Amino acid sequence: MMNAAELPLWAALLTSFFLLLGATVTLIGCIGLVRFKTFYERIHAPTMGTSWGMGGIVLASIIFFTVTETRPVLHEVLIAVFVTVTTPVTLMLLSRAALYRDRTDDSRKLPPSGDEA
Repeated sequence: MMNAAELPLWAALLTSFFLLLGATVTLIGCIGLVRFKTFYERIHAPTMGTSWGMGGIVLASIIFFTVTETRPVLHEVLIAVFVTVTTPVTLMLLSRAALYRDRTDDSRKLPPSGDEA
C-alpha cells in the first residue's frame, strides 16, 4: 500500500479540489438551513448541499484511494447511489407530510399555490 505522503501531485491537487468543493457546497446548504425562516424554505438548501456536497467528497475519496491502492475503488459509488436516491425521497416525504399537516390544521404557514391569482 502506498503512503499518502507519496501521492502524486496531480492526484493530491485533484483530491484537494473535490474535497474542498464538496465541503463548501455542504457548508452552503447548512447556512441555508439556518438562514431561511419557514420549513418549506429550509427543506431545499440542505438537500442540495447533501447531494452535491456528497458528490464532491465521494469523488475525492475515489481518486485518493484509487491512486494510493493502485486499483479501482468503487464501493464509494454505492454510497453515492444510496445518498442520491434517498435524499430526494426523504425531501419529498417530509414536505408532503408537512403540507398535509398544515392543510388539515388550516395553517397560515402554507406556501402560495400556483393557481391563486
